[in-house]
Amino acid sequence: MKILLTGSSGRVGRAIFGALAARHDVVGIDRTPFATTRHVGDVTDPHVLATALEGVDAVIHAAALHAPHVPLHSESEFKRINVDGTLALARLSREAGVRRLVFTSTTALYGHAIAPGQCTWVDEQTVPQPRTVYHRSKLAAEQGLEDMAEEGFQVRVIRMSRCFPETPDRMLLYRLHRGVDVRDVADAHVAALGNGGPAFQRYIASGSTPFLRADCEALVTHPREVLALRCPQWLAEYDRRGWALPVIDRIHDASAAREGLGWVSRRGPEAVLEQLAVGSIEVLPEKRRAAVEPGLPG
Repeated sequence: MKILLTGSSGRVGRAIFGALAARHDVVGIDRTPFATTRHVGDVTDPHVLATALEGVDAVIHAAALHAPHVPLHSESEFKRINVDGTLALARLSREAGVRRLVFTSTTALYGHAIAPGQCTWVDEQTVPQPRTVYHRSKLAAEQGLEDMAEEGFQVRVIRMSRCFPETPDRMLLYRLHRGVDVRDVADAHVAALGNGGPAFQRYIASGSTPFLRADCEALVTHPREVLALRCPQWLAEYDRRGWALPVIDRIHDASAAREGLGWVSRRGPEAVLEQLAVGSIEVLPEKRRAAVEPGLPG
């Protein structure tokens, strides 16, 4: 296929390009030049899009303002790029004869659905409760795309879990309940290009979890006992390395993606340790605890 990939110079866009380029003609568009980008320009510019969409079979829309942009841009700019830009791209794609659009969204839009002091089971039926303009803009774009989807213009939404670089003591356990490898995110987008079924479909893309819905209460009150039961090897790894266990306040259930897309996360905690061992920039350096001198407050 010939596939238009927006946000192709970004981290997720580059991963998607890498997952597709060996088998497809991938046309990248981004405001920032990079080896994965063929058209340098604003994804909201209809003239740039008209050229980029020529002969395209499918679109993957990964370009957006993200959480780090919240303090830097106004609410109207988020709406212009993330909502209006997405829907304009969808309309132009449909007019150009594109039959499928895959939209990169985020599990962050569940927001306030994650109740303090609890562990929340999150799946596609969980009602989003956005906290920021970023979350609101992603949800509004999803809703607009759902309205546009039809038999001749299929839409797939991938709500990706946490997949950015962070320290290994956080990343390893996150892979078991709320995180995913960016390469697995890319594979989920590839899977969403070809599955059948209803015109509009939405999926959470997250790491495979050993936890059950019934574990949620005990994960708050007795987390070590649950970890010892469900994943003893990773509890032992934390103890061996002297890492503090992150709080488990949510579990992302990606079973719908397995059933609907035939996709599963293939890179779990072991991949984190492999990347840590080779010094991958995907895993940030562990924070060193400063020594406290005698007589000084700690």
